[in-house]
Amino acid sequence: MRIRSGWGGGWDALLVCVAGYVADSIGRLQSLFPILSALKPAFVCAGFATALYLAQQSGSRRVKALRGRTTLSVLVLLFWAALCVPTALNRGTAFFFVTGVLVKAVLLYLLVAGATRSVRDVERLALVYFAAAVLYSAIVLLRFDVGGNDWRLAGLYTYDANDFATFAVTASPLGLYFTIGRARPLMRFGSALGLGVVAVAFIRAGSRGGFLAVVAVALFVLFGYTTIPARWRVLGTALIAAVFVATASDRYWTQMQTILLPRQDYNRTAETGRLQIWRRGIGYMFAHPVLGVGADNFGVAEGTISPLAKLQEYGIGVPWSGAHNSFVQVGAELGIPGLLMLISAIAGAFATLRRVARLEARGPAGSRPPPRLAHALMGSLIGFVVGGFFLALAYHDMLYVLLGLATGLGKVSLPHGRAGTGRGSAAPHLARGPFTPESTSARRGT
Repeated sequence: MRIRSGWGGGWDALLVCVAGYVADSIGRLQSLFPILSALKPAFVCAGFATALYLAQQSGSRRVKALRGRTTLSVLVLLFWAALCVPTALNRGTAFFFVTGVLVKAVLLYLLVAGATRSVRDVERLALVYFAAAVLYSAIVLLRFDVGGNDWRLAGLYTYDANDFATFAVTASPLGLYFTIGRARPLMRFGSALGLGVVAVAFIRAGSRGGFLAVVAVALFVLFGYTTIPARWRVLGTALIAAVFVATASDRYWTQMQTILLPRQDYNRTAETGRLQIWRRGIGYMFAHPVLGVGADNFGVAEGTISPLAKLQEYGIGVPWSGAHNSFVQVGAELGIPGLLMLISAIAGAFATLRRVARLEARGPAGSRPPPRLAHALMGSLIGFVVGGFFLALAYHDMLYVLLGLATGLGKVSLPHGRAGTGRGSAAPHLARGPFTPESTSARRGT
């Protein structure tokens, strides 16, 4: 079944189901629109997408096309998390987390990477990611007030303000890609408007980790996004800065200044601050270097084996805090092997995107799309890594969607090999985007 589209054309049933799964997983559609809860869109889309993918094992949709460093690392991470369940501090918590959360995230990765047949398919799913962020931002701005003592967004739909800020940062480079591309003017205008909505919502989130992430992405856009003319990079960065100046409150800038004022930051001074939590988390990792304390058991460790846990004997409450750092989270929960697998998955995605960018840049003029999408995905991953350094997002859907997009882009762009290995897929003729004419068969939807 083919679904014709005015932009790019050629959606099929599998891609539609994967798009729905992505939108609900990262865009929290059921929370935004409770009427959808009865329909269970994520479950339905995931089920149909899995069945369709298994039924379409040919060409670039073969499971073998996904072989590579990132896929191997993600699968080993899941295997290792399952292996850690019997030794977890709380085996029930670890078991239900692995089977109910991590398995879904890995499935999301496999479906995103596996469903793509061409660069245009990667673009479509990247657009879904960005559109989900725009929709979430718009709903939040309409439904939540910021003013008075409530100077920042709080109590959002399943995301907290910091998690949402990282989501917004990871979506922004994709919005920039669609804004400066050669798509139809309406698409470019809508993307620019969407970027503004995301930027305003991001500012109102008031996240210091998010602020550092957006600075890192801005620096990448200025100095690393080399396929965009320098004037456009400078102009785009200046416009985002103008949005900050126009919409950020004095309280926002006061909060950001505490990044440089360690004596005023509880994260550096309090026992429940991030630095102390990170130190204890590293301690858990070295105390349990192979299997860790178990998936989703960081809080259990804080409440049972941490130095603070003894205070409970004297009637003093101890928070069962999260790790507040994706790498500390995995290292403590899954041991050193789990940490290495997470780093390997992210590093493999960066390596794939770098090879795609170099390959496209070497291609004859007009024969390949500019390497803008690879650079956009690099920016998104940079935003996640920096934002995730201050948040426990190691198992979050947004990471696995971005890894899937990177693997999918490598699969359809790198010639004669495997995604993520630097040798590409066996179908280099699929590496087409909106910057070059589609093949006759693609135009006909065959």
